[in-house]
Amino acid sequence: MVKVKVFVTLKEGVLDPQGKAVKGALHSMDYFEVSDVTIGKYMELTLEENVNIKERVQEMCEKLLANPVIEEYHYEIEEALQR
Repeated sequence: MVKVKVFVTLKEGVLDPQGKAVKGALHSMDYFEVSDVTIGKYMELTLEENVNIKERVQEMCEKLLANPVIEEYHYEIEEALQR
């Protein structure tokens, strides 16, 4: 088994109302050192080792996990998990 961490964020230039709301909330709490906030998604997948991990994860991201029109993604493949 292999664990894959998938990170999905909005593409540059796409409006991020959640990020703006969190930034505003942080500023209202006197955290003025925060200059920007981007909200995204984080997922962990566990896959069988007998498949082409990179190919399958990329396919999953493009078909379901991310909206390629407005979002970008990257993923990290971790060492094999113990059973």
